[in-house]
Amino acid sequence: MVNWQRLLLSLCLLALAACQQTAPIVVVPPPTAAPTAPPTLAPVRVYVSGAVKTPGVYTLAPLSLVDDAVKAAGGAIAEADLDRINLALEVRDQQQIHVPRKGESDQPTTTNVAPASSATRVNINTATLADLDKLPKIGPATAQRIIDYRTQNGPFKKIEDLKNVSGIGDVTFEGLKDLVTVEP
Repeated sequence: MVNWQRLLLSLCLLALAACQQTAPIVVVPPPTAAPTAPPTLAPVRVYVSGAVKTPGVYTLAPLSLVDDAVKAAGGAIAEADLDRINLALEVRDQQQIHVPRKGESDQPTTTNVAPASSATRVNINTATLADLDKLPKIGPATAQRIIDYRTQNGPFKKIEDLKNVSGIGDVTFEGLKDLVTVEP
């Protein structure tokens, strides 16, 4: 091998050795926001009466249906007229669910819940995001839309104005109307 070739080989080996001694390249991803836990829903307590095996007060999981409440009470008895109640309706805390007997005159059903007093209703003109988020069928996104609507349009004049908020239709409003107020 010629001197210049040895010199070139030595330089290449030296360069290669120098490259191996450099610090490794570390790719660090940008920081991300910590995920927030979804709000925890509280259990609901309902009073099941009428044509069920074991009438009484039952604690059910959040978002339970009338059907779940009837099953918790041991199920309907043979005389029950289940066609007169909506088994698919979501129950609310402190609701009475009356399962009528066949031929029984109209009794309170799942939709005839005593309205909350104005002291326990949520004032939609002053409620915080957390207050609104506790209402049935209202999550954080819809609660924020209620606040945004109130900020842009001023105070709600009547509770029916909630239907002007994106995401709140007739069905959702029916579940809210006895739980909200616009009065101080």
